[in-house]
Amino acid sequence: MSLPQFFFYVFSTIAVISALMVISSRNPVHSVLFLILVFLNASGLFLLAGAEFLALLLVVVYVGAVMVLFLFVVMMLDVDFGSMRQGILQYMPIGVVIGVIFLLELLLVAGSFVIAPQLGGVATIPIDMGVQNTRALGLVIYTRYAFLFEGAGAILLVAMIGAIVLTLRHKVNVKRQDPAIQTARRPADAMKIVKVKSGQGL
Repeated sequence: MSLPQFFFYVFSTIAVISALMVISSRNPVHSVLFLILVFLNASGLFLLAGAEFLALLLVVVYVGAVMVLFLFVVMMLDVDFGSMRQGILQYMPIGVVIGVIFLLELLLVAGSFVIAPQLGGVATIPIDMGVQNTRALGLVIYTRYAFLFEGAGAILLVAMIGAIVLTLRHKVNVKRQDPAIQTARRPADAMKIVKVKSGQGL
């Protein structure tokens, strides 16, 4: 066994075990930590495949930003997971159906290499070995798939705005600024000039 094959089996085994621990762990903080471990091992697999840009992107973006944000959110929010688990059995049939659909899709993908192995290289893009990985990825994304890339960015922007709108809650006892009212206010409404005689108060 060569050294790349050894590291491939190590990374893939740890990634699969960590993924199973993500869905089986009862503590959500532990689930997030196992998910970080999954991303780290997936980045190692990307390095073995020669996609160093995707490996660094996975570590910097997902492990360094998204998962840390998830970890802080889970630790800071006081979520009652006992009440969330109530009534989970009524959604069990839908979960079983979705799980069976995913299993069939995985079997179709895995079986396609056995049934028709010649289809594996039909839709591949020719690789220029003289171009670096990052440069080749940028040329493909910003030329052939430029509109799809921009559309994905627009969808993420709409999803972010929708999440902010859905989770925004206005509290009654909190004072908030209204720039329109502040700009439209006149000096006569903001202050009052009072003439005070000498030796008398207001």
